Amino acid sequence: MAVYKIFPTQDATLYSMFPAMNTGLDEIIESTQTQIATENNGNPQVSRFLIQFSPDEIDDILENRIGTNLLMNTSSWTANLRCFIATETGLALNTQIDCYPIYGTWGMGTGKYLDEPEISNGTSWIWLDYSGSTRWTTSGYPPYVTGSYNLNYAPAGGGTWYTGSVYPNILNSNTYPITSSQIFSYSSDKDINMNVSNIIRAWYTGAIKDNGFIVKLSNSTEFVNNINIQPELKFFSVDTHTIYPPCLEFKWRDYTWNTGSSTQTILNTLPAVVTLNQNPGFFYNGSVNRFRVNSRPEYPAQTWVTSSIYTQNYYLPTASYWAIKDLDTNEMVIDFDTQFTQLNADASGSYFDLYMNGLQTERYYTVLIKTTINGSTIVYNNNYSFKIING
Repeated sequence: MAVYKIFPTQDATLYSMFPAMNTGLDEIIESTQTQIATENNGNPQVSRFLIQFSPDEIDDILENRIGTNLLMNTSSWTANLRCFIATETGLALNTQIDCYPIYGTWGMGTGKYLDEPEISNGTSWIWLDYSGSTRWTTSGYPPYVTGSYNLNYAPAGGGTWYTGSVYPNILNSNTYPITSSQIFSYSSDKDINMNVSNIIRAWYTGAIKDNGFIVKLSNSTEFVNNINIQPELKFFSVDTHTIYPPCLEFKWRDYTWNTGSSTQTILNTLPAVVTLNQNPGFFYNGSVNRFRVNSRPEYPAQTWVTSSIYTQNYYLPTASYWAIKDLDTNEMVIDFDTQFTQLNADASGSYFDLYMNGLQTERYYTVLIKTTINGSTIVYNNNYSFKIING
């Protein structure tokens, strides 16, 4: 099984209240609706953020890791946009956030929120690139393209994006939705984790041009003149000084169970000893390691043999999975997934491959192994730790 993460090449937030302000180097990206008080009433003001990943990296993953033969197989791989919450306030019981592919080439710029003097050398509410360059399209939209703004509260602008429930695909006659949404309830996780696989498909096939994503509150929430509705969702940007930059997370199923002529058997006895092999304890960022998972009964049955029964290796059952956890924060960096983190097997035993590129440098991680044996599900975490180092 495989999990691969890439990080943005650029991101920025667009603010209706500051139409020409660029925020390309800000540590926060946000999608908000706030009421700006005036003498008579509150004027809704909104923010939306743009985020883009390297098209070359995306193509490389599809062509050389997932395989383009699986491109249209919606069950064999996924791509999820992940953004991690910094601050959230004012959410309703159900607040929806939407993601669309951007129409138009934009520039990140070097500004920050409320810089004095204001920086306008990159994208903003009005401009695709630097101030005075090309405006966001606000009328006469091409097919499948739209925008959204309210002239009562803000100037025309705020980004342009592809929309519609379906979009034609040039590889076959099927159609795919190219929008994605997530609803935050009162008690739900506030991190963004949206499936954007169909947008990736449309980019790769050339159906639409890859200019990144725009993320915004739903139309039913933006520009609503109601002081009781003021959701603010602020996320860490690619310029964050934390371990939570946004990422595009690819998962694909390359599960294989090919034991060849091996005489090893599947472990069916508890308690068991499960150890991790081929773990030197540190890895360079960008490397790939194949971890071997060795297992045996803790108390092997007595038998007359000419070698130690404690050196005999067993396969873990097929219902066995791996996960990665940050040792300092105790957060699951890659969680157990029955589709994408299932253990493989070959003639030497059980194993899985881990791409280190999505892990932060100078941090410690640990491997967890979950397996089901004789109806009991056990998670093993026997200090299978390692560190990612700069190199």
